[in-house]
Amino acid sequence: MKYNTQLPKLEIPEYGRNIQVMIEHCTTIEDREERNKCAKAIIQIMGQLNPHLRDISDFNHKLWDHLFVISKFKLDVDSPYPKPSPESFATKPKSVPYPATKMKYKHYGKTIERIIDAAKKYEDGPEKKELSRLIATHLKKSYVNWNKDSVTDDVIFKQFKEMTNNELDIDETTALTHANELRNKNHNNQAHINLNAATNNSGGGKNRHKKNKRFKHRNNNNR
Repeated sequence: MKYNTQLPKLEIPEYGRNIQVMIEHCTTIEDREERNKCAKAIIQIMGQLNPHLRDISDFNHKLWDHLFVISKFKLDVDSPYPKPSPESFATKPKSVPYPATKMKYKHYGKTIERIIDAAKKYEDGPEKKELSRLIATHLKKSYVNWNKDSVTDDVIFKQFKEMTNNELDIDETTALTHANELRNKNHNNQAHINLNAATNNSGGGKNRHKKNKRFKHRNNNNR
């Protein structure tokens, strides 16, 4: 008995070893007409084994490309599409450029940093002070969401100054919303969402029951 480790490497494992054996046999057929028939039959089997590829616009083209790849580009048949070259599959894809910006407090997210930058452009006044207080409250809310322990206002004010580079003023004598209240508010919001979902699901059945009851009553009066 031969183990998979002793067998030749699968070029495209998704198609399995039987497909690869069929393609290897197809390359050994001397008659070109018979070889073309064999290749078309294998293409049909490959499509049946991978029905999810049918959603792709160039479904057949991809199958023929895979056929040549599995044959290590040795198969010589009349393909309806240009035969690919080994070099076209050897090139590495381009790297995806990810943002290289650094965040000191990642649990607050990038959006809050953009809000802070926008708040710095406001003119000094009550509106800017209120926006600073809302930002600090949001920082505390985010901290409570991602940490089990409570947090004091001193910690939030310190991080607020670091994130704003002391460019936004905030009244540290005004207490922010308590951490327990923020945590309970989050739980209540989630419970309210779950209650609405359950009410909608059960309400549909009740409404149908009432409609059926009225329908039966109307039919009885008509008799």
